Amino acid sequence: MIAFIGGGARSGKSGYAERLARQWWGERGGELWYLATARAGDGEMAERIARHRRQRGEGWQTLEAPLALDAALDEVAPGETVLLDCLTLWASQWRYGGGGSDAEGRALLAKVLGEAKRRRIALVVVSNDINEGLPAEDGETRAFVAFLQGLHRDLAAEADLVVQVVAGLPWVWKGEGA
Repeated sequence: MIAFIGGGARSGKSGYAERLARQWWGERGGELWYLATARAGDGEMAERIARHRRQRGEGWQTLEAPLALDAALDEVAPGETVLLDCLTLWASQWRYGGGGSDAEGRALLAKVLGEAKRRRIALVVVSNDINEGLPAEDGETRAFVAFLQGLHRDLAAEADLVVQVVAGLPWVWKGEGA
């Protein structure tokens, strides 16, 4: 099972994704993994990371993968449950932190999704909706949005469940309840 949980900043998507991952883990057993893509580059981000850890509570194994999602997934045994939070941060680090081209980033995500399916890993992926307003005025921002939206389309095509969270409320676009 693969789930794509999207929504705006502070919409409640991470909390929803955590509940879904715990539910899937409860049905499957094994380990419950949190695949973190954030880097604590400043005090505010360090506090956000600490707050998310406190809110998740006990029982999570943490993997940190600001770029190498595939290597992190290799640490997970078949049949286990993984929450990847968040694809937006990963995309920005990929694009601006030496990951490679946009095409290589999309290929890496496709590899990770394929491996999750092949190894029966329940994968819940969180990402931000950043394309809801007017197009950005500068070309670099438009290019990043295009890259992220391409990742979103690829993920939605492979996902069994696609949910958008708005004001803490889930809207199911694909999968059970759609």
